[in-house]
Amino acid sequence: MVDVPELVARAREGHPRAVARLISLVEGASPQLREVMAALAPLTGRAYIVGLTGSPGVGKSTTTSALVSAYRRAGKRVGVLAVDPSSPFSGGALLGDRVRMSDHASDPGVYIRSMATRGHLGGLAWAAPQAVRVLDAAGCDVILVETVGVGQSEVEIAAQADTSVVLLAPGMGDGIQAAKAGILEIGDVYVVNKADRDGADATARELNHMLGLGEARAPGDWRPPIVKTVAARGEGIDEVVEALEKHRAWMEEHGALAERRLRRAAGEVETIAVTTLRERIADLHGDHLTGTLAARVVAGELDVYTAADELRASLTDPSFKARFASGAL
Repeated sequence: MVDVPELVARAREGHPRAVARLISLVEGASPQLREVMAALAPLTGRAYIVGLTGSPGVGKSTTTSALVSAYRRAGKRVGVLAVDPSSPFSGGALLGDRVRMSDHASDPGVYIRSMATRGHLGGLAWAAPQAVRVLDAAGCDVILVETVGVGQSEVEIAAQADTSVVLLAPGMGDGIQAAKAGILEIGDVYVVNKADRDGADATARELNHMLGLGEARAPGDWRPPIVKTVAARGEGIDEVVEALEKHRAWMEEHGALAERRLRRAAGEVETIAVTTLRERIADLHGDHLTGTLAARVVAGELDVYTAADELRASLTDPSFKARFASGAL
């Protein structure tokens, strides 16, 4: 058993091993996870959470590393969650972002954690929201969350970040991809990286045109800026930070930051509740209840909605299992 109060206190003091241990408890769904989250709850809510997403090869890790450097020059403590896809065969992940950000490995003001998706879709690991809370409570001023890079499906970051950054690069077909599947809806700041390549200006123009074709904005609404960078050389990174700070100031002025964080908390509560219910339903497999209901559906004795009602009743009605066991159902 872990001494949670001591572990949290050490994490607050900036001990990286304590932070690592807390995140490991989150990833492993430790029986002490509830105690950990209860201890962290009063300590969270101060960090600014920036999500970075985009297709593979656009330079997300390089941009993240450059942003870390910029924020460190400003004297801010930075946490990084870099999410990598899991192998469908071994379940493991390369976690290569730790290699790309090795320049910051010895900086006590930076904490970098790679996380595997473990099959979770949407571009994030399932434990990412709670890991963000750990970094927030540990005193990080800015938390950068870098998603998998799976393309159009990784829009989950928009619900988990205060500000979402969408990265594109010239010559990769990103302009067309940006018009699809919600990419235009999730970006608060757009970055055309590798702007020293041919086609960067055309990519920025195309993106600007597509943003103009999006839903109408009222006067005073936020219009996502487009910033061109060469992250490998640090060019344009200060402009990205400036755009992020402007978006944060706009959100605070218009109450959008509090609204986003309220929606994020509501989503976390709902996800945990639904996960708990799924675990309880899975426990019913031992009683063959789900299989029995499915067999009755196949036989035409029940429709799927009535079967679902009975399955739900098994979770809330103490007499249900007894009636099921006696053959009354």
